[in-house]
Order: sequence, then structure tokens, then C-alpha cells
Amino acid sequence: MSRDGAKRPEGPAGPEAGATLAFVESPVQLLNVLEWAYADGGGGPNPEQAAGGAPGGRPSPSAPEGLGAPEGLGTGGLGAAGLTVVVLSPHDPMTRGQLRRMAELARDEGITVRWEDARGGAGAPLKTIGGLRGPLRRAGRIVIGDPFSRYVQLLLTLTRAQDLVVVDDGTATMEFVSQLASGEPLVRWHRRGTGRGAREMVFAPVSATARRRLTPGGDRRVEVFSSMPVEPPAGVTVTANSFAWTRARFGPPRLTRGTDLVGTSLVETGVVDPERYLEAVAALARTHGATRYFAHRRESAEKLHRVAAEIGLEIVRPDLPLELIARRGPIGHTIVSFPSTVVHTLPLALSGTGVKVAVCDVDPAWLRSDASPRAQGFLSGVTGTARDAHRLRSEPAATTS
Repeated sequence: MSRDGAKRPEGPAGPEAGATLAFVESPVQLLNVLEWAYADGGGGPNPEQAAGGAPGGRPSPSAPEGLGAPEGLGTGGLGAAGLTVVVLSPHDPMTRGQLRRMAELARDEGITVRWEDARGGAGAPLKTIGGLRGPLRRAGRIVIGDPFSRYVQLLLTLTRAQDLVVVDDGTATMEFVSQLASGEPLVRWHRRGTGRGAREMVFAPVSATARRRLTPGGDRRVEVFSSMPVEPPAGVTVTANSFAWTRARFGPPRLTRGTDLVGTSLVETGVVDPERYLEAVAALARTHGATRYFAHRRESAEKLHRVAAEIGLEIVRPDLPLELIARRGPIGHTIVSFPSTVVHTLPLALSGTGVKVAVCDVDPAWLRSDASPRAQGFLSGVTGTARDAHRLRSEPAATTS
């Protein structure tokens, strides 16, 4: 694959069975695949394992047939184990840009990356699935970043792999493990309504099959590689993601004297009222002396313009996941965030740097009237389980009319 994401000519065929395929749709998922590969053998076993841990240093065969040979292998490269990452590229330009940068880092580690414009037109899904059918059936291990993705669920129905690994897709991993343990259908926490629309009903058999694939039993092994506080169901192995690869490759960062705010897509996903969100950001900026606002890749241009024009914060659009941006620096001595993945991951990535991570609760008054009934409980859980982040109360000014 070229540096701009175009598919490269495919290399020599690899062995027909036992390969490891990873499917990612976001930069964070790809980062966590790199972390998993490092813990799994590229950088030695992860010493922080729970529930029995995952076998460290397991050998993986070469890339599967039709996906190309590993590039840039070295004795310390993560690709030495033959991992192939398939990027199911989304439409969003910011996400695509970050994914391309992450793909460069993965190739630098010796990992083979296959870029699929999986949503590039009416015929793209059929073309993508057709091209992956053979490698999927030959793969011995599948790594996924988003078990809620319909695309990934469809691909899971085509694999015979007995080893399945789920790496973090942010806080959604907490919901996935909870639903897996309770036997519930896989539904994203912020989705409104009953999930019984026409499209959901048509896709229900595929989702049910994927859920069975993600349930351990017989010879099928399921591992969750996570930095989130999760309680796995019986038979599921949980391996702790300590961001060891990130800390080994980047930093430590230079610290500034200021405070940085981390943006969230809670407005864009229909959870938080936009006016209340802007009031909360303004109050946090005043209270903590923040000068920079690290935008989430899904935040709208209109909202970010208001953050800059009305609140006076400098907008930073990261070209990599925030864990890598913060680790490279410069970064503020204090980072303030609303409930999100980073209140769990940044303390790990910035361990030993002296940076304080603080999380501000979402006041129930900020929620939209049509927000999912599960929203408040889930967000409170994200905040309450952030073990290494300082907890802030909602700013009073942010709850006024």
C-alpha cells in the first residue's frame, strides 16, 4: 500500500492456514492492535495480565495468501510475527487522515497493512468482502477493534478461526464485555430507541452469529485486550493494555505550564445538548486556565469554531490518537477531559511524566431530552472507574439556562 492509502500490488502468497488478521476502522483501534502485538510477542510478554492472562510471545505464522508479504522486518519489529492489518476505511476525512498516519507507523514496525476503501461506493462492500473471503477462512486468529461494527460482524461470519481477540475501541469495550456477559444483543450504548428498526431486524441473524463467534466455547478462545476496567464472562481472557509500546517508542514529553482540554463527540452522537456543552467548556477553561482544546476527530467544524471564537481556546486537530500526541509532547501539566476513553488511557501512556489527568462529570441537565436512557449511567461509570484520573465535579456555570 502506498503512503496515501492506495492499495499496493499484492506480494507473494503466504501459508494457507494459521495466519493472524486484524480488522480496524479507527486510529485508536489500530493503535491498540500495535499495543496488542507488542504485548503478544513483538516486545515481549505483557507483565500486567488478568484472569489468567494471554499467552505472551506466541509465534504467529506469516501473512495469509493474497495479503502481501511483511515489509521492513527487523528483529524487534512487530511484523516479525506475520500480523496483517486490514483497514476498513470510513468516509470521515479526519478519521481517514489519522488512519493513514497510524498505517505508516504500523509499516515502520514491519506490519503488513492492507487498505480497503470498504465504503467507497455501492459495490465496495461486496468487492471488499469477496477479496477477504479466502484469507478469512484460512486465518487461525482474528483481531478486531469494534465488535459493534456491522462490517466486522459480517466478516466474523466468514471465519473459521478459533482464536478471537477484541482490542479496545475506547469505552465501548466496557459495554461489549457487559453485554457479552449478560447475553444481550450487541448494541452501542448511545443508540436511541429499541434497536428494532427495519435495518436492525434484517441484520439481526448476522449480529447473532457474530455474537456466538465472540463467545468462548469448545476450541474457540476469546481474549479481550483492554485498558478499561472490565469484568469478563466465564471463559474470556482479559489482558491488560499498559500502553507499553507507546511508552517505549515516544517521549517522555516536554510539559508546558498550562492546562489542556480534551474535546468529546458527545454532542455529535446526540447525547449532550450543544449549548450546555459549550457552557461547560467555557467554565472549565476559566477555572483551570486552559488555553488549548484538543479536538475529537468527530467534532463538527461549526462547534469547534464556536469554541475558538466564543471561548478563546486554541483548537488543536491531532493527526494521531491523543495518547501518541501527548506522549510526544509538548503537553500541559494538567489535562482535563469529559468522560471518555482518554481518562483511562492517558494516565497509562503518560505514566511517570508528572502529568495530571482530571475528568469532569457530565451533569444530567446537559443531556438531550432524546438521549439514550443508558447514557447517564454509562458516562458515570466511565468517570467512576477511572482509577488514575482526578475527578472533578460539574462546573456550576455550565448548568445554568
